[in-house]
Amino acid sequence: MSLSRSEDSKDSARGHEASVKVACLQTRLWPDYDSAIAEALDLAAQTDPDTTMLFLPEYCGGLKTESSRFAPPVSDVDAHPVLHALRQHAADTARWIVIGSIAVDADASGRYSNRGFVISDTGAIVSDYSKIHLFDVQLAENKVYRESDTVYPGDQLSLVSTPVGVLGHTICYDLRFPQLYRDLAHSGAEVLAIPAAFTRLTGEAHWHALCRARAIENGAYVIAPCATGAVSGGGEAYGHSLIIDPWGEVLADGGVGPGVISANIDRRRVQEARKKIPSLQHDRPWSAQESDVQDSDAPLITATVGASR
Repeated sequence: MSLSRSEDSKDSARGHEASVKVACLQTRLWPDYDSAIAEALDLAAQTDPDTTMLFLPEYCGGLKTESSRFAPPVSDVDAHPVLHALRQHAADTARWIVIGSIAVDADASGRYSNRGFVISDTGAIVSDYSKIHLFDVQLAENKVYRESDTVYPGDQLSLVSTPVGVLGHTICYDLRFPQLYRDLAHSGAEVLAIPAAFTRLTGEAHWHALCRARAIENGAYVIAPCATGAVSGGGEAYGHSLIIDPWGEVLADGGVGPGVISANIDRRRVQEARKKIPSLQHDRPWSAQESDVQDSDAPLITATVGASR
């Protein structure tokens, strides 16, 4: 796994005040492009005029399921209608947009990339990220998801300078891999984007706890737009888009159903949190080994030394 940092967006991202208003568009998972575009643009029109940056969920370009398979509409990047429409909207409104993910670039086997994009206020693509960790789980006997059947994984992290600060882009199931976010934070990320289409079952159990943990342990903002509602073919997304500050306070929660949430992002809060608890400076190398000393009543004794890095 490698890390890519986009530098060409710095000039466009300069000159903004420390406090910047952002909004999450909590969209539904439509089976077609036209419906996905219509809802995204309708919600964008409902945001406050002083909003600088919009964040959309995973699969905001459309999704349906076929048994355990993900089956969204797929296009090449250059021809993707949702990407084109949102780039045009960014240019028309002079706003930045984080496209949580859309399905692009199918290979010869038919598998596609679940890829997100950061769009500048001129409509330019300044960064992209292909989901690394794929959702292959069995939540119950009749609740099986195999994202890897139709998606090929990425292998590169992404950092980009934006008006809200240095942003690390991740997607949904990545949330369960804290080392990814630690690497982003060590590489300069101040804001962690976690667009998702969490299932209702896993969302009710884990969504808030995991998002708050990623903010707290890295002293970073978390902006996590999550899709909402039923999926054509089966499944249901949780909603509850979140904006969380570096101290772990939930600034906004989208609840259930389509809508908009917003909050101000102040980069000084990142500095304050990391000064109070400088855990990023305290990471240490570690190793783990199985002890060769065994008590007869303890069949396995392990020893762990150090911390996570």
